[in-house]
Amino acid sequence: MLSPAAGSPGPVPRRRLGAHGPEVPVLGLGSWNTWDRMSRSDAVALIRDALAHGVELFDVAHYDMGPHAENARTDLIFGQAMRDAGVAREDYLLCGKLWLWEYPRKGFAEQLTVSLDRIGTDRADLVVVGDFFGELDVRAVVRDVAEQIAAGRFTSWGVNNWSAADVWRARRFAAEEGLTPPTFAQLKYSLARRAVPEGEPFAELFADGLAMQASDVLEGGILAGNLRPHRKIGADPGGIRDRIRDTYPLIARVAAEFDATPAQLAIAFCLTNPAVATVLFGASRISQWQDNLKALNLLTRHPEDLRTALSATWVDADTMNPTGTER
Repeated sequence: MLSPAAGSPGPVPRRRLGAHGPEVPVLGLGSWNTWDRMSRSDAVALIRDALAHGVELFDVAHYDMGPHAENARTDLIFGQAMRDAGVAREDYLLCGKLWLWEYPRKGFAEQLTVSLDRIGTDRADLVVVGDFFGELDVRAVVRDVAEQIAAGRFTSWGVNNWSAADVWRARRFAAEEGLTPPTFAQLKYSLARRAVPEGEPFAELFADGLAMQASDVLEGGILAGNLRPHRKIGADPGGIRDRIRDTYPLIARVAAEFDATPAQLAIAFCLTNPAVATVLFGASRISQWQDNLKALNLLTRHPEDLRTALSATWVDADTMNPTGTER
């Protein structure tokens, strides 16, 4: 039985990932530009420490399509690190990705075969379906997801950066056909970027049982103080990244007032939203992982004060469309 590192927080709390989803830790580890930026031994140590804290949720994708056609090896490295750590497949939750950039030419069965083989397993536990530009045949997506669920390749699914309107279409069609509906939405969400996740269209979905999986909560490292990241980071819907940089001094001051780091503040903020089941972030050093883990202490100490203190850090209130997407 693994034990947490001395002086670090205890087991991480858990929330349900939507009405139809599993119970998950409130923190999860992402894979984009992370596992390929650390040594093999450090990756093993990070995985073991995460599992010791009850963080067994790992979001791992094969980045080979659309804007992510970058021949990344991060999924291969993750799979090897799991084997090196001696972790049994039943001891962690794997959240995979199904991309829509070349769908349906590259179908879900083909994508899963490749991505799961690269990790070294025959199944995920849940998958995220996204991203896409333009029109989407939502009914076809729901049917194709259902085929993979029936084949035993995963049990729950969510969407990545869909509009609220398309999520409603998917949920209603699934209910009509007796198929598994999307149970969560993986959305870009942070103390600066709130318009879509906290807007009325998604609020109605969350009231209907959908959960949020908060992603890019550190805005590619900017909200942790790395204002000009040299590595590739996520898209900037709404074109607000310079405004986010401009608000960083305020974020740093608020963090200091709470005796916390800006990264801890950013993670704790997202967890003040009851719709958030889990917060995803990447870590390329075990010290970074352990520091971010302490966001839970901040949340415990100041559960009511964080949102009030951060009211002025919301910079995208003017960028949302009525459908629940960003302009």
